[in-house]
Amino acid sequence: MELTCAIIDDEPLAVSLLESYVLKTPFLELHGKYNSAVNALPELSIKPVDLLFLDIQMPELSGMEFSRILGTGIRIIFTTAFEQYAVDSYKVNALDYLLKPISYPDFLKSANKALQWYELLQSNEQAATKPDSEHIQTTSSAPSSIESIFVKTEYKLVQIELRKILYIEGLKDYIKIYVEDEPRPVLSLMSMKSMEEMLPADHFIRVHRSFIVQPEKIKIIERNRIVFGKEYIPISDNYKQKFMEFLGQRSLLP
Repeated sequence: MELTCAIIDDEPLAVSLLESYVLKTPFLELHGKYNSAVNALPELSIKPVDLLFLDIQMPELSGMEFSRILGTGIRIIFTTAFEQYAVDSYKVNALDYLLKPISYPDFLKSANKALQWYELLQSNEQAATKPDSEHIQTTSSAPSSIESIFVKTEYKLVQIELRKILYIEGLKDYIKIYVEDEPRPVLSLMSMKSMEEMLPADHFIRVHRSFIVQPEKIKIIERNRIVFGKEYIPISDNYKQKFMEFLGQRSLLP
C-alpha cells in the first residue's frame, strides 16, 4: 500500500528535511509541500492526501486550527518544537506527533503508524463488504468472567484490565478507551459496536451513541450527564430508559 502525503511548515529547512525523509520512505508519495496552512487549504480541500505532516505553530493559521477545518478525512501527524502541544494533538485526533528536531527513525515510526492505520481500515472495509454467510457468528456480549481484553493500538496489542476502564468514546473510525491512572486514552481502530460486543454486558452500559461507561466507576450524575473529572458524558434519549433501570436498582431515593 502507498500513502499520498503533504508537508506544511513555515520553516524552509523543516520542509526540506521532511521531504528528504518522505523520498526515502518506500510507501510514501509526496503530493505537495507548503510554507503555510493558508496556502495549502485550497489544494488540499480539492485534492486531499492520505497523510499530512503539519507544523503546529504557524502564523495566520495554526496547525491545530487547520486540522479542525480539514475534518477527519486526512490523517495528521503533527510536527512541533514544543512538547506541551502533545496533549492538544490527541484532542484533535491526530495519529501522532513528532518533536523537533526530527530524526528519521522517529519519522519512520510515525509513518508506519499511519500505514498500519490505513491497512486496518482497508481490512475492516473488506470484511464489512463480505456476504453474511462468510462472517463467523459471535455472541452479542462477552462473558462476565473475563477480566481483561486485548486491544490493537499503534504497533502492538495492549492488554487492558476491565476493572480499570472508566468509559469508551466512539469517534468516526476508531475509539478512545479511558483507563484509570493513564494520562491519555488508548486509541484503537475499532467500531463502537465491536467494542460493545467485547465487553461483558453486566459490567458496562451504553449511554449514548458515542459513549459506553462502566457503572461501577460512576461517582456523579448531574443534569442528565455522567461526570468523570472534568468530562461530562451525555445520556441520550435512545439509551436513557436502560440506564434509568440500572439506576433504579442502585438508588435510594425519597
